[in-house]
Parts: sequence; C-alpha cells; structure tokens
Amino acid sequence: MKLKTAAIFSSNMVLQNGIKVPVWGLARPGDTVTVEFAGQNKTAVAKKDGKWSVLLNPLAVSPKPATMIICSVLEKKKLTLANVLVGEVWVCSGQSNMEWTVENSKNSGEEISAANYPNIRLFTVFQTADLNPKPDIVGAWECCSPKTKTVAGFSAVAYFFGREIHRKTGIPVGLINSSWGGSYAEAWASRDALAADPFYRKVLADYQEEIKSPGGTAKMKEWATQYDFKDTKNKGLAKGWHKPDANTEKWKKMELPQTWQNAGHEYSGIFWFRREVDIPRDWQGKDLQLSLGPTDKSDITYFNGVKIGSLTMEDRKDAWCVPRIYTVPGKLVKAGTNVIAVRVFSNIYAGGFIGTSTQMKLAPAGLDDDAQSIPLAGIWDYELEANFGLIPLAPPPGRGQGNPNSPHILFDNMLSPLIPYALRGAIWYQGESNASNAKQYRKLFPIMIKSWRKAWNQGNFPFLFVQLANFGQFIKDPAESPWAELREAQTMTLSLPNTGMAVTIDIGEFNDIHPRNKQDVGLRLALPALAKIHGFKKLAYSGPIYKSMGIEKRQIHIAFHNVEGGLVVHGAKLEGFSIAGKDKKFVWADARIEGDCVIVSSPSVQTPVAVRYAWADNPSCNLYNSSDLPASPFRTDDWPGITQ
Repeated sequence: MKLKTAAIFSSNMVLQNGIKVPVWGLARPGDTVTVEFAGQNKTAVAKKDGKWSVLLNPLAVSPKPATMIICSVLEKKKLTLANVLVGEVWVCSGQSNMEWTVENSKNSGEEISAANYPNIRLFTVFQTADLNPKPDIVGAWECCSPKTKTVAGFSAVAYFFGREIHRKTGIPVGLINSSWGGSYAEAWASRDALAADPFYRKVLADYQEEIKSPGGTAKMKEWATQYDFKDTKNKGLAKGWHKPDANTEKWKKMELPQTWQNAGHEYSGIFWFRREVDIPRDWQGKDLQLSLGPTDKSDITYFNGVKIGSLTMEDRKDAWCVPRIYTVPGKLVKAGTNVIAVRVFSNIYAGGFIGTSTQMKLAPAGLDDDAQSIPLAGIWDYELEANFGLIPLAPPPGRGQGNPNSPHILFDNMLSPLIPYALRGAIWYQGESNASNAKQYRKLFPIMIKSWRKAWNQGNFPFLFVQLANFGQFIKDPAESPWAELREAQTMTLSLPNTGMAVTIDIGEFNDIHPRNKQDVGLRLALPALAKIHGFKKLAYSGPIYKSMGIEKRQIHIAFHNVEGGLVVHGAKLEGFSIAGKDKKFVWADARIEGDCVIVSSPSVQTPVAVRYAWADNPSCNLYNSSDLPASPFRTDDWPGITQ
C-alpha cells in the first residue's frame, strides 16, 4: 500500500484556522508517517488497514502560500502539497440551485473575467450514489482564476458567498461543492440520525426491503420502461436534418434560449434546432468558437452538416447544466450563409436551451470581445424527432444503486469521505424536491443538520441556508401553497443554534426554478457569517422575521424581529398580506406600516383571527427593512395545509 492522503488534501488547498486540523490517508501497515506544516511536525503509525491520521495544532490565518510535506519511513516516500493557505473552509451542498454554475448565472462573462481571486480555492466532489460507498472521493483543489476559468463551472452560490467573505475579511476561503440536482434532504442525512427517529426508522426499514427484494428490482425496471427513455437512433440524421440544404419549409419557429416546455410543448423527447448565420469574409477558413449555453439534457451539434461536438448524461452526470462550447474547424467555415444544427435529447423534466442569451454566440476562437461575436439568441427553426409523452413530473425511480434520492446515500458517498476535514461551517440550498412534504421537512431538516454536526464533531458549527425563492404562476386569490409551507419549515429551523437563513422571495423567476441571480443569494448567505463570525456587528444580516401578533378591534398588529432601522415598502403600497376570520377563509388585506409593526385589516373580515404574508409559490410581496432585506413569508395560524 503506497503512501497517500485523502483526496481532500491536495496542492492549492485551504486549511481551517483557529481549530485543530486533522490530516489523514493511507500507508503500508506499520509504517511511520510524518506531516510537516507551518513549523509543526506530527507523526502517526499506519494501522493494520493502512489508515493513518495526525492532528495539527490550531493554525493562524495565513494568505502566504506554504508547503505541506508528508513522509513515510518504510516506503521512504515524500509527498509535497504546495501552495497551501490557512483561512476558512465551507462545505456547500444541496440540490440544483447549489449545483448551478457561475457560467449559467447572471452576467456570467463579466463575473468569470473578474474572478481574479487566487486566495479563493475551489473543490468539487464528484457525484456518486453507490450502495457500497468508497472510502474516498475524486477531486482536487483549484485556484480561482479568470485565466483558467476554474470558477466558470463551479457552484455560483458557493462562489459568490465565498467571494463576499473574502472581500470583506481578506481571509483565504476554501469552498467544497458537494451537491446534486433534484436530491432529497433524506439522501444527505446520516443513516444513524434517520434511524433515531421513529418515522424515518420505518422509512429505512422499507428502503432495505425495497433494495433487497425482487420487487425492488422490478420497480426499477418498471420505472425505466415507463419513464427512463433512452436516446433513440438518430432519425433526424437519416433524414438529413443536419445538412445545410435540408428542406425546413414546414419547420416551426421557437425563440431561444428557453425550454420547449415553456414554449408550449409539455412533454419530453428529441428536438432539432437549426439556424442560419452569416459569416463575414475575414472569418473564412478560421477556427470559430460556438457557444450555446447548457442544453438539457444531451446534445449533438453540427456545423454545415458536420458534427463538431456532443455531450450526454453518460459523459457527465451534470451534462444538463454544462454550457456547450465547441470549436468549429476552419475548413468548415465559409463566408456568407452557414448552418448550425443542434439535436437535443431530454427524457425527463425540462428540455432545451436553459442558459442565458449572452451565452449563445459565435466568434473566432480565442476572441474574448463579445462586441465582435455574432449573437445566436433569438428565433431558431425547430422540428420534433421523438415525443416521449407527458412526463415532466415523472416519479423518481426505485431507490437503490445509482439513485441519489435513496436515504443517506449522498451522506455516505459525498460527505462522509470529507469528514473530519476541519471547516468553518456549511451553506445549503435545497428544498424544492421536498416541497410536497413540508410538514415532515420540519423534522427532517434539523435531523440532517444535527447529523452533520455530530459526524464532524466540531460542535454546532455555522449552518446557513437559502429559503426557497419565488417560482410559478401568480395566483388571483389567497390559497394554500406547498412552497410556502416548505419555506415555513425552513424558517422554523432557525430555532437550531448557530443557523442563518437567506430570504430570496424577491429574486426568483416565475418560469424558471433556477433563477439566474445567484449573486444576491451568495451575498445574503454571507451576511450572517460576517455579522456573527467575523465581527461585523452593525451589519444587518436578516430581513424582518415574524415575531408576534395582537388583535385590536378589526385589525391585527404584526410585530417583527430584525426590523433594523425600520420597516419599508418597495412600491406604492404593501402587498402580499391576507387575513381571515374563524371561517378560515383568507382574503387579500389592507396593510400599512406603523412604527415597527404592520397593521392588517379588511372590511370583509369583521372579526379577524389570522394573517398570512407572501403565502404562495410565487407571491407578490414587498415588505423590507431599511437595509433592503426582504421579509420572510409567514402565517400566524397553524391550520392544516396541503402538504400535511
């Protein structure tokens, strides 16, 4: 067994300051391993299984690159880990809105070009959901640099969070992105923590029966038959749809980028998209760079009838959100009319072009000047190759091998190998997948957080999370809302010590579950870290949070925490408040600010008993504090909702 460290230890890493720092790995059994760093020299003997570990004394913050040297006696081998900084480390986890990359976010070109932060270090955990998890992960630390564009494919929320911490404090920041789109919170909790709860003990028992029984295998096969359509033979290619002279008179028009579901095609399948582009004479014969943004899920892209690139979910599990950037060989480039054709396959949920308009462009290879590129957003021709049916909300497959929504499977595969790497805290963006069972999330989310803290054994380290953003159609009248109930469950979790929440009820997008404004999400997550950890005592870190209510005649007075200099309204009048009497029928209410309270009433409710604010999947709401942080949605009642 050769000397090695766990994968989380590599050149360019950041080590946590102020606490003891474990370092571990493998070596020949009985071998003596020495770790030298920052004037310390620690020794351990590898056990029978080859595992060794040492514990460095607390380190001081140091932005100056240092070297860690690890040596073995028997093997006489030396490992050198260079460019190591001491600062603070954050684990960044959740589902697709945490996985969502910088290059898919607002102003991505400018953000990537400006990402010159050599003291911000990035580590991405490879997505794995194995019933027999490996003891280690795959990955390595990278320096944040616009030259290498390392930040482009990194979690946007994590990067913008870390950037704000680094800007304000000057401390080196290490960000570990361990996330998986569509994942449930159950998958990120430890098995022991789930087993300690009666409800989840039954869930685990059912799960074990499911993966062991022939019925579980049959369920997987049934799911695959009904929903997991595989890519078919390329029928469009056989019809010549990739060729410049293809007959497209009967093809329809679609504006891109967008999903074809948003364009009215409520099914999964295979679509072809084509567009003519006029190439200037001085580009003829030169290599070009074709940028399309991400195409959900797989694509095959052609230029003048020749395939120039392809990316599938078999190539990368996150292919659905990876921007397509392909080189067009100069021999294919001619002056005048050229044809781009893209075949897009999606077997479940959304499909199509899900990037931004600025990502879609054509330019000479190596040209960074967008002013000289040809924009490709706009009207494209399209034709349907295959219709898989109405399955945008197909149920998940049977749990087990490869399914990231199996209980504790992501904790086992994507968190456990990181433990006990010393860290400052964790940030979390998840909940969309659990919105159908918000009441249970009230229990599940704290279970998960406690399981992380117990596993790391660093006490109640900071755990900061994002409340679900607004999403979906506006409603005409007050109604129940699963997303509002999930936000309520998230707010309740603030009762755990050392937690913080970023409210994003004002920066979502009604037609996209992945809002592009990740900058403000990262900023709002950073505020409690700066205020509570780094001594920015005067910094407001939260918008108004419901505190209490009082009934006076026909009005309800609502008091708030975190008023921070006063309540303000964005707009002509307060919106988003509803009120109800004992009949439990809510109507839109009149609301006004008086001091640090909001007074709510309605002429149609003579004896009010309850108030709700921003209680919808996508509410119209505009209450803030003077620090321009939005109020969190809330309700004063505890009446049964729709996810009970």
